[in-house]
Amino acid sequence: MTRVELDCRRLLCPLPVIRVQDRVAGLQPGDELEAVCSDPGALQDIPAWCRINGHEVIGTHSADGDHFIVMRVGKT
Repeated sequence: MTRVELDCRRLLCPLPVIRVQDRVAGLQPGDELEAVCSDPGALQDIPAWCRINGHEVIGTHSADGDHFIVMRVGKT
């Protein structure tokens, strides 16, 4: 299992979701991805994308103006 961080700061919708989608394409099922975003909309957009595409959101939180979404890659 691999865990990677993806910096999506200073990107506005839909770019954080697109960057997550592109990065997930290179990962294996079970790998974890942590997206760090400055756009608060990513807290809804990325989990919605995960539900549609069969990935699991492990957790979300915000700190110091950044928003963190941790997900586990499902079957791609």
